[in-house]
Amino acid sequence: MKSRRKELVEQYKQMKHDMGIFWIHCKVNDKYFLETSQNLKARINREKFQLDTGFHPNRELQSDWKELGAENFEIEVLELLKYDEDNSKEDYTEELEILKYIWDEKLNKRNMKAY
Repeated sequence: MKSRRKELVEQYKQMKHDMGIFWIHCKVNDKYFLETSQNLKARINREKFQLDTGFHPNRELQSDWKELGAENFEIEVLELLKYDEDNSKEDYTEELEILKYIWDEKLNKRNMKAY
């Protein structure tokens, strides 16, 4: 039983999760919150959980979420980042920060405001 559990844990560690950038966009005031992650699904779930329970670290976003309601927001993946083909790289933090900078510039050019 222990060896099977160990095997499953190892398989999970070897999985390649989708990584990239997503936004939480308020459709009422057109404000946005950008976030990057090496595991998008888990990070989006975390952000939504924090907002739903009232514990999101961005107080302005949290206030709008509570006041305007979740139905006035969209959470959407904006761009996926591909893994290096040689599989030797494990940390994509720098690439994700560059991606965030690029998307922030794109949205600023559309006169959108960040939370």
